[in-house]
Amino acid sequence: MLRRKAAVIRKRIEATVRRAQQVVVKVTGGGRGMAAIPAHFRYISKNGKLEIEDDREVVRIGKEAVRDLTDQWRYGGSLVPEEGHRREAFNIMLSMPAGTNATLLQKAACEFAQTELAGHRYVTVLHEHQANPHVHLSVRAEAASGKRLNPRKADLQRWRETFAEKLRGWGIEAEATRQASRGESRNSEPLWRIKAKEEGRLRAASVTIKAGRAATLSRADARVSWAHIMKALAASEVAGGHELAERIASFVRGTTFVREQFGQGSKVPSRQDRSPSEHSPPGVGRSRSSPEVDR
Repeated sequence: MLRRKAAVIRKRIEATVRRAQQVVVKVTGGGRGMAAIPAHFRYISKNGKLEIEDDREVVRIGKEAVRDLTDQWRYGGSLVPEEGHRREAFNIMLSMPAGTNATLLQKAACEFAQTELAGHRYVTVLHEHQANPHVHLSVRAEAASGKRLNPRKADLQRWRETFAEKLRGWGIEAEATRQASRGESRNSEPLWRIKAKEEGRLRAASVTIKAGRAATLSRADARVSWAHIMKALAASEVAGGHELAERIASFVRGTTFVREQFGQGSKVPSRQDRSPSEHSPPGVGRSRSSPEVDR
């Protein structure tokens, strides 16, 4: 059992080091009343032109299908008001880079929903007419049990890991490595910029860098973790351990964080540089950010 677990961990390390494709899972919004939900159904289905698959694995197409789904959501469970103050549905996008098999991506997305959104009404629609194939998923916030969905940043990371696992099950190499572990320091692009770029409406690229002590320390911690892994591999007698340690060293030197920070002569804070509050567990003494894709 331990050997098998170690082998799985090593495969994930190797995939990260060779910069395997990273999944994207992003909450793009959601309706705060019944009026907004069918509008989103129409948008993701191109007004009924694309197939819609629901949580019962029923696949339908056409405007009538959109109206029927709207009625199911309107009258199934507690009543959803036309206009409200709380979010009654969440819109999620599951994406992979161009060249990914769209059919398999859709299968993995449906398996993801079955695992992570069990008990909720949801619909999925595949979009493959843009650069990156992706699945739009709209999920009713309230489950059949009455429990409400309220995704936070930790949930999104778990969702990424689940989606990557489902993709690998279909033979697609995919990872959900945290951004800090990849040594990245750039914020992910907002959805409106991604769409504008795909439609040719965006001329100049705009990249923002994650700043602040918390973000820097997170990446510094990741470097410390990589150092421990390299040390363990270099001292191990596992076949290929020394080679993998060297590949990790090369990977870390080539990360965006190391190139940008050390290339400019900046000093990366170590654990010893932290104030007592920065030793707190995750979520304590740090500002909470809104759910966002970690890519």
